[in-house]
Amino acid sequence: MTQINVLLIEDDPMVREVNRQFIEKVARFEVIGQASNGVEGIEKICSLQPDLVFMDIFMPEQDGLTSLRKIRELKIPVDVITVTAANDMETVKQVLHLGVFDYIMKPFSFERVQGTLENYKRFKQQMQTEREFTQGELDQLFHYHNEQEKRELANEEKSEKTLPKGFNRATLEKVVHYLQSVDGASAEDVASGVGIARVTARRYLDYLEKQQEITMDVHYGGIGRPINYYFSK
Repeated sequence: MTQINVLLIEDDPMVREVNRQFIEKVARFEVIGQASNGVEGIEKICSLQPDLVFMDIFMPEQDGLTSLRKIRELKIPVDVITVTAANDMETVKQVLHLGVFDYIMKPFSFERVQGTLENYKRFKQQMQTEREFTQGELDQLFHYHNEQEKRELANEEKSEKTLPKGFNRATLEKVVHYLQSVDGASAEDVASGVGIARVTARRYLDYLEKQQEITMDVHYGGIGRPINYYFSK
């Protein structure tokens, strides 16, 4: 099978870079372009003609829902995976009605992205054959989540519901993505990198460590107190 070209549409540069790294870790996938909003994204879809678009919903200038509608109105033959923190019923319904291949909730793991890309790869291979399909083959195309992925989705939903009072999902997502982009960081590093107070960074890091989503190691330097360093798994 030939290379699968991907366009990233995401306004947060840090999240965009993490997404790029995740995608290009999967064989035969390559990010051929990036855009920071829907207007730029539509222009690059038309010029670069990617096979697949990874797109956020909440973006400046033109959001993901408007961009999806324009893609369908223009009849552009491109598949779309939404990667977003949006989880309200109205947004979910609109996205599904506009025919996305998958809907990935932030924050997400590499395994979740890898699973959907492997499914997409199989989908592309099957769609390239000129033949008639059996019902079993159509079932595989339209119900592509395996049991492991369903369990991961259930765990993500459970985590969302049990988020501690006072925690913000978008901030948690940024902390997770920051740790995925660096090789270890202190609370001060996270606070500076994400743009939050140090005490807030500690609260989120403590929560993630208790959830066993990150690991912590104590670093002893010269003079002064030891520093806790946090690592993405």
